[in-house]
Amino acid sequence: MTTQQETRPSAATKPVRWAADAVAAMREGARLRLDYSARSLWSIDRMIEDIRRESAPYEAVELVLRGFGAYAGEVIARQTGGEWWSSGGDHWIRTPDGRLWDPIEEARRCYTGDGSLRLLCRDASDGAPRT
Repeated sequence: MTTQQETRPSAATKPVRWAADAVAAMREGARLRLDYSARSLWSIDRMIEDIRRESAPYEAVELVLRGFGAYAGEVIARQTGGEWWSSGGDHWIRTPDGRLWDPIEEARRCYTGDGSLRLLCRDASDGAPRT
């Protein structure tokens, strides 16, 4: 039997790396310091909105959006005590109340003007124990 603690590192490996890459890219390229706080997601939402306004093709920003979504997932995990889960190449955050959240897809929705990583974090954090 595999315990939840043994599966978390393998499920979290890729998104944690994508989030770290996004933090480094924002620090170096945009001079924006991300601190894994819920408040920092305002900046990410604004950054995605700026990219969208520039009409960049989705293919050109796909990896950036994945990184932003992974970053938001890490914020949610840290705020709620949630864990990364993966299946078939997709990654989600499962909060302690059993709900599943898809921050990477939400970043894609932000790019189309239909999402908000800040609001996703707020919704995921509602009712969850603060760590």
